[in-house]
Amino acid sequence: MCKLKEKIPSGIINKDISISIYAIFVQLLRIMQEFFEKYAFGVCNRLGEKFRIPTSSIRLFFIYSSFLTFGSPVILYLALAFIMNFRKVLRRRNNTLWYY
Repeated sequence: MCKLKEKIPSGIINKDISISIYAIFVQLLRIMQEFFEKYAFGVCNRLGEKFRIPTSSIRLFFIYSSFLTFGSPVILYLALAFIMNFRKVLRRRNNTLWYY
């Protein structure tokens, strides 16, 4: 047998690996959250600002209600996103120089 094998305490390696995997996982979640907040429609953020409710609780409401009602709040979410984008386009169009 090979005598050159060094005995490394397995607890130290497993702990370091689990900490690094956890750090990578947390960083990945933050990147995904930033991506969705930047490129999603912003419906939950807008509703949170309008009604002064935390955005995370509105997101949780949409998620839980989607599971309970088999996805019907997704239709409401997309309708709100369409209305918000349509209003944004109308505001941009009415503020042009040629409009006056």
